[in-house]
Amino acid sequence: MEKTIKIEGMHCRSCVSTIQEKISSLNGVESIKVDLIENTAVVSYNQNIIALEEIQKEIEDLGYSTGLNSSKKKQNNILRSIVYGLVPHIGCIGFIVGSVLGVSVLMQFFRPLLMSRYFFYGLVALSLGFATVSVILYLRNNELLSVKGLQRKWKYVSITYGSTLGVNLALFLIVFPMLANVSASVGSDQITLGSIDSIILKVNIPCSGHAPLISEELKTINGVQEVKYSTPNIFAVKYDSGRTSKTEILKLAVFKEYPATLVSENLTNATANNSTQSQSCCSSKKSTCCGS
Repeated sequence: MEKTIKIEGMHCRSCVSTIQEKISSLNGVESIKVDLIENTAVVSYNQNIIALEEIQKEIEDLGYSTGLNSSKKKQNNILRSIVYGLVPHIGCIGFIVGSVLGVSVLMQFFRPLLMSRYFFYGLVALSLGFATVSVILYLRNNELLSVKGLQRKWKYVSITYGSTLGVNLALFLIVFPMLANVSASVGSDQITLGSIDSIILKVNIPCSGHAPLISEELKTINGVQEVKYSTPNIFAVKYDSGRTSKTEILKLAVFKEYPATLVSENLTNATANNSTQSQSCCSSKKSTCCGS
């Protein structure tokens, strides 16, 4: 019986000699010819004495790959790639879980980190760093740490970086925007003291990862009824004008780091009339109205 075996991991003539010497010594093998360029070995053997799988196993015991356990190795490589993509985001995942469960202590822990504009840039760089380390270790362990090795293992490299980028995109495009709205829900059974007005703010945040922070800070204001975030940096805020005002909202400490701009406002007739009356009184300098 003559079979051609595909071999991965050979990089020099010494590899060829090692494989040929070992396989030639096996009982039942008649001849073997290893081709370094084609990465193959043509083996003639007596199938009544030795099986092809036994020959492949002997080659793999030398440190080369013949595809004997390719499906299992492929699954392990995929899982390893996904893990390297997720590990740098353990902090983010913890923040997400904590915010959804309403763990205020956890929010206190993450607040100083989120107050830095470069926090998520660092996490993205860290995730890519983990992916690079994964690729280097894999290639080195398989003696393929070279340009040709990269070309031969391009699928593994693609899976590693692809899963890392996929996790980042999922966090910034789906998870963080969703979390900003979940964490911003304000449950209040208090009696409304004024009218329910609304404003739309444009906040200078570097990415959607900071949106949950802004939503959490807005809901700490007594009188804020609802906060809705929409990408990339828009926040719609409903508030009880009898408890707070747009001026108080815009004075929020977090806006010193991430400036907020008033895009539009929707005032009820009562609030609008009071505002107009106040401006009219002040313009006419009536002390009973303005307190001057």
